[in-house]
Amino acid sequence: MRVVVTGGGGFLGVRLARALLSRADVSRLVLFDTAFPSQLPQDPRLEAVRGDIADARALAAAVTPDTAAVFHLAAVVSGAAEADFDLGYRVNLEGMRLLLERLRGCAHPPRVVYTSSVAAFGGDLPPVLDDATTPHPQTSYGTQKVIGEYLLADYTRKGFVDGRALRLPTVVVRPGKPNAAASSFASAIIREPLAGIDYDCPVGPQTAVWLLSPRRVVEALVLAHDSPPEAWGVDRVVNLPGITATVAEMVGALARVAGDGVAARVRYAPDPRIQAIVRTWPARFRTPRALAMGFRADPDVETVIRDYIADEGIRLG
Repeated sequence: MRVVVTGGGGFLGVRLARALLSRADVSRLVLFDTAFPSQLPQDPRLEAVRGDIADARALAAAVTPDTAAVFHLAAVVSGAAEADFDLGYRVNLEGMRLLLERLRGCAHPPRVVYTSSVAAFGGDLPPVLDDATTPHPQTSYGTQKVIGEYLLADYTRKGFVDGRALRLPTVVVRPGKPNAAASSFASAIIREPLAGIDYDCPVGPQTAVWLLSPRRVVEALVLAHDSPPEAWGVDRVVNLPGITATVAEMVGALARVAGDGVAARVRYAPDPRIQAIVRTWPARFRTPRALAMGFRADPDVETVIRDYIADEGIRLG
């Protein structure tokens, strides 16, 4: 089958590409993005197509009529979408609509896995959210993600695609440099100290985060694709399982894994803009539906950190 990954040049896209290339049923894998890292998996089935998700012509070069599956990861992240209203809607909403319209022309309805976000929730929330909690986003990014969920559901209802949306927790640990996501601190408080760099955390130590590791996210994306339509029914959105951890608890886990000296590189420098965004996000969920479907959380924060150290080849001490 021909598979397209939008946002395929990002760290999750590249990880997902490696997982998909291990499968015998993938005959062609197209990564679509505005830029790519210097090192991509070496496989004759892999093709990198450079383009903007909100450019219909560029999208047509990647999504051909024989496309069987799409993993839609491309997005303007939370902080950037909040700072640039027009950019967020052009990429996150118009890009989604153009992609779905392009998929209507496929020979058979493609299976579409869409990465939504727990930023879908906000406002006056219960202490613990569950599958019945109504989305009420308090950021442009969250609003754009919720609209994308509804678009995907409607195109699925009409039989144009077979859509599945995953509301992702904050992904920890993201490798590389900090990005414009409001949640960037959750990775930076681990990544930067392990690299020997002091980090000024923009939120307080008691700030809680609902998190999931890159390993589990890629696993969830593949499971979402492989699960049969009847496992989803008419509700094509699921809240993924995760771990609730405060910043202080994450720094404590870092100390236990890498030592007190490493953890001491985290300092606190509150940023009102970041705090205002993050405080709208929920941090505690019950996810019985996702667990029943086979999705998994990480066992604990220490495991998340150790997995990141192993994946990135970091040497301690």
